[in-house]
Amino acid sequence: MPVIPGKETTVQNLRIPGPTPCPPETLSELSRQMINHRGPEFADLQGRIVTRLKAIFRTQSEVYVYTTSGTGVMEAAIVNTLSPGDGVLAVSIGEFGDRFADIAEAFGADVTRLSFEPGTAAEPAAVAEALRARPDAVAVLVTHNETSTGVTNDIAAISKAVRAVKPDVLLIVDAISSLGCIPYAADAWEVDVSTTCSQKGFMIPPGLAFISLSPRAWAAYERSTMPKFYLDVGKYRDYAKRGQPPWTPAVSIYYGLDTALEMMTKEGLEQVNARHYAIADYTRAKVKTLGLTLLAEGPQASDTVTSVRVPEGVDAAALLGLLNKDYDTVLAAGQGKLAGKIVRIGHMGIVEREAIDAAVAALESALSRLGYKRPAPAGA
Repeated sequence: MPVIPGKETTVQNLRIPGPTPCPPETLSELSRQMINHRGPEFADLQGRIVTRLKAIFRTQSEVYVYTTSGTGVMEAAIVNTLSPGDGVLAVSIGEFGDRFADIAEAFGADVTRLSFEPGTAAEPAAVAEALRARPDAVAVLVTHNETSTGVTNDIAAISKAVRAVKPDVLLIVDAISSLGCIPYAADAWEVDVSTTCSQKGFMIPPGLAFISLSPRAWAAYERSTMPKFYLDVGKYRDYAKRGQPPWTPAVSIYYGLDTALEMMTKEGLEQVNARHYAIADYTRAKVKTLGLTLLAEGPQASDTVTSVRVPEGVDAAALLGLLNKDYDTVLAAGQGKLAGKIVRIGHMGIVEREAIDAAVAALESALSRLGYKRPAPAGA
């Protein structure tokens, strides 16, 4: 775990859903000297990265690397495939689904929102019905894994449902907090645009984001008239033929990404996914031993973040502040409708059981200091 600036003797247990703690292997790469991003060394670096990213996306399409945030690549997905006035169905199960819709609206799309209760997944049949009601829709926006609620959508089932209604509709997926952690298959699921970024499951700092487009999405790109310049994926496609990005990249983070992808390749993607499933299951079980309840449970519960309901009578902000100040443990607050109602425990990237044990022990102690009493076991 990283050392907190200004508290060099204290190690912080950072358990938020991104940025995630970076392992020593990737951190050590970030201090390497710069290279020419228009030279052959960088071309080799980019080639290795793209080849490995395609395997993680499970796509035959090219993957492009942006120097931007997750929100930046979500915007790229919109502006490269849509035009002002296009009909869009935005499926939301939380704050980031809402953000996807907000971006589309900001660029002039005609957005219909389909929202589900926090803590629940999108129902494929309901998505299909909403699409029938928008026969002019050219795209469906959906989040694979919603970190604001700790819920994972079934993209395969949603894709099947929407294609039964409108086979050629664009399916645009925010896979920012899932790809590289939770099973994902862009081609098999007929996803047209897939997006993700560096500071989640890829074990490196924020600053890079990744996108792939299907042939159908590239056809939409040719029709798209939304304004774009820095995010124009066509420029990335053209420069990729030279082994370059169109603009100056975050070279240091490329170094870390190269190492992270090598680590993931050696471990095997199936094992990476299985490891995330196991640590998520372990986290939820540990939280339940405190008598706390979860916002999301069952198959829809995320393998990268667990949302925990704050007990009645406990102030969430006070709890988070106490954890940070006295226990060097950082959990995430609830967002939007869930502000003050939940705290969130991130467990993506490299996470050991000891880190979860420490976080849950700190949570137990802090709750006790704030007046929480663990309920007696049933039948006791």
